[in-house]
Amino acid sequence: MWGIIVKKFEGSPAKLKVAKLLVENGFRVGEGSKVYCGDVEIPDTKIAKVLDVDRRVVRDTVKFIMNDEILRGVFTKLRPAGALLRDVATLLSYGVLEIRAKPDAVGIIASVADILAKAGISIRQIHAEDPDLNPDPKLIIITEKPVPGELIPEILKVPYIKSVTITQG
Repeated sequence: MWGIIVKKFEGSPAKLKVAKLLVENGFRVGEGSKVYCGDVEIPDTKIAKVLDVDRRVVRDTVKFIMNDEILRGVFTKLRPAGALLRDVATLLSYGVLEIRAKPDAVGIIASVADILAKAGISIRQIHAEDPDLNPDPKLIIITEKPVPGELIPEILKVPYIKSVTITQG
């Protein structure tokens, strides 16, 4: 998907910045060519301020999206994925695993989930950063309780995992 978007905005880095923000946040383009987070309208001026671009760049990007059949098909269906619990996990007595691995490797989530299940730890949330949008993507796993450090060597044995960080309260 991202490759298609990049091609569509070739030669317009400011508009590509706007498109990237929309994708990363699950903002959709909807009725009246407005930007929404769920059902909440996001003013062009707020997006422009975050990206340090003129609000007209945001407006022109949205118009461009709505006038392109492929982009309209993508951007009118985006939705936010929900709250990422990583930064509040310790307040909730949850555990956080941040895993760096080869982005196109198969079976990372299944292997780590199996290790956690065997240790009697259930998973509350999984978030995989998109390697097309993030140069150093992480797999973030929120667990019902802190993950004991002795699981790190076992997790590191999973093929293609480069590093594991555990956060606990």
